Amino acid sequence: MDVFDQAVCFAVAAHSGMTRKRSSAPYILHPLEAAAIVGTMTDDPEVLAAAVLHDTVEDAGVSLEEIRLKFGDRVARLVASETENKRPDLPKEQTWRIRKEETLKTLHESDDPGVRLMWLGDKLSNIRAFFRAWSIVGNSLWDSFNQKDPAQQAWYYRTIDRELESLKNYEAWQEYHYMVEAIFKEVGPNE
Repeated sequence: MDVFDQAVCFAVAAHSGMTRKRSSAPYILHPLEAAAIVGTMTDDPEVLAAAVLHDTVEDAGVSLEEIRLKFGDRVARLVASETENKRPDLPKEQTWRIRKEETLKTLHESDDPGVRLMWLGDKLSNIRAFFRAWSIVGNSLWDSFNQKDPAQQAWYYRTIDRELESLKNYEAWQEYHYMVEAIFKEVGPNE
């Protein structure tokens, strides 16, 4: 099996039995969707593998070292670029902003184009789910999140939008941009 096939098998096993937040959908659908989105922009097997593995460390308890040993240094670095330090000893609501600032800094400073592609795949998958829910419940969508303030959510997703603007010729970025603007149109400009 190639690295992507191995990553799919590994991710399926790592996320087995898990469901997405606020949903009964199997968790694995999200990383598979993220990888499918990335696949519209590149055929780089390491980037595709990282896209399907991107939540295994943060949400499934896999270590970055295990990713490195099984899939190599670059895949591990790509996965690490989207892995937050969750600070399990502190309330998630209190650490939300710092966690987002840290990962945005990683995105901003990365010189591997695969990082941007992987981020776009993940964030477009997320914003699609948010858009569906927001279309039904509006800003009450954020009530079930660690960060309930739509202005803070807007800051995060708009910052990603700007960071990924170099990908604006891809349909994936255009879709992401459209949904971010639609969801946050009533929220003022970034702070």
